[in-house]
Amino acid sequence: MNSRRLLFRAWYYFRVGYGTYLTFLLGFGSTIVTVYYLAINNIPLLKLIFPTFWLFSILAIAVGVPLSIFSGYFHFKRSQAYSSEADIGVEANPYYFKIIPGKEKELTVPLTVANIDLTVAMARKLDVLTPELESDFHKLREKYVRLAKYGDYRISDAPSESSKKS
Repeated sequence: MNSRRLLFRAWYYFRVGYGTYLTFLLGFGSTIVTVYYLAINNIPLLKLIFPTFWLFSILAIAVGVPLSIFSGYFHFKRSQAYSSEADIGVEANPYYFKIIPGKEKELTVPLTVANIDLTVAMARKLDVLTPELESDFHKLREKYVRLAKYGDYRISDAPSESSKKS
């Protein structure tokens, strides 16, 4: 692995580790300290309920962890927020329309093209292939071939397979 690639991988791992773990722990800890010493410690009624910082911390963890788990579950399973994030990720990420090098390029796409060809041949032999269905299969096959050849089936300036045969 070259040093530039290694540097960018390290940068990515740093951002994930820092943003996900280190800042989370620091933020959680500083929030508990700030709330206790600036709010609870200065309000006599709350000071009676939480006489020590450690009691408040244990209660904050006991309430905060399940509440956070429920909020996370709600975010992923019950709200439109996560599906909207996923939609935006698909729209923004160009790799969703590219073939992954390796098994997808070497096996999956060629197998799919062969399956389309076989399906068309069998449907033709069984005399169940309508012109509309044949056209749909041809368009789908052309997309796979263009995807394999040019890396993106949406490229408009790439010649179509049908225009090359003519």
